[in-house]
Amino acid sequence: MKAIRLHDFGPAENLRHVEVDDPVPGPGQVRIAVRAAGVHLLDVAIQKGDAEGLPFPPPQPPFIPGREVAGVVDRLGDGVDRRWLGRRVVTHLGLAHGGYAELAVREVEALHEIPEELNFAQAVAMIGTGRTAIGILDAAQPKPEDVVLVTAAAGGIGGLLVQHCRHLGATVIGLAGGERKTERVRRLGAHVAVDYTRPGWPDEVREELNGREITLAFDGVGGEPGRAALELLGMAGRFVMFGWSAGAPTKITTDDLYARVLTVTVALGPRLLARPGGLRSLETAALAAAAGGRMVPDVQTFALAEAAAAHTALDGRATVGKVVLVP
Repeated sequence: MKAIRLHDFGPAENLRHVEVDDPVPGPGQVRIAVRAAGVHLLDVAIQKGDAEGLPFPPPQPPFIPGREVAGVVDRLGDGVDRRWLGRRVVTHLGLAHGGYAELAVREVEALHEIPEELNFAQAVAMIGTGRTAIGILDAAQPKPEDVVLVTAAAGGIGGLLVQHCRHLGATVIGLAGGERKTERVRRLGAHVAVDYTRPGWPDEVREELNGREITLAFDGVGGEPGRAALELLGMAGRFVMFGWSAGAPTKITTDDLYARVLTVTVALGPRLLARPGGLRSLETAALAAAAGGRMVPDVQTFALAEAAAAHTALDGRATVGKVVLVP
């Protein structure tokens, strides 16, 4: 089969499209003919060998990256019910990797059958990015009366947060970089879309709100934009953190909390696992939300052979929605 192999940590060019042996499913496993493989910012950090930016030790090269796949079951391991053969499935590979390939193996109990309303790319977007968005929403508990600020609102997670909060009836302000991305945020349903690469953008947000205060802010960017988002929160506002694509987490002090009685929540890590049913319940909820039209992922596809270009684009914030490789 064809696959992408990372031969050494470093630049994206170290991701090479090569021929490797076909994987064989073991007992209790299936083999999946991959139709879509998800790309995540964590995959970019792994490619670079950025151990400090990872929640787990990176595997040692050479290896096949990728932890999210969707496709069709084409081979069964011992003990697997034959009814799985030919089914459209999606799964998260956990720490195993191996998703950037034409074929992948996974334990049968980790599979989800893809709802008929979703295609492979949409399903793979929801199995990783979607489950994270559901976990973030669990932590935030947005309400119809909220005025919500979403950073990186044109990204995979941000776009889903915008859709969910708008579906609830909340007022939604989406931040994105550049006109192309802010236009996408408007199409997703945000009442206001602001380009946070422009000087003075917080004043633009205040002007658009016309005296209303932000009650809930989702921060996946960190750095200066995250700090500016924190300062836009009104009294007793909630600030939900889930990443720092700008390079560093938003700086918050106890003075910030006491001055405006703010609540700050970190939505990732052990909090995701604490949900009843764990990560699998988040995956199930994410797929159901997409199938029901409440959170429909937008995807940007690259051919499998163009994995290096996909990593470069994602790292440079040149992508919109979820990045997906198509073998």
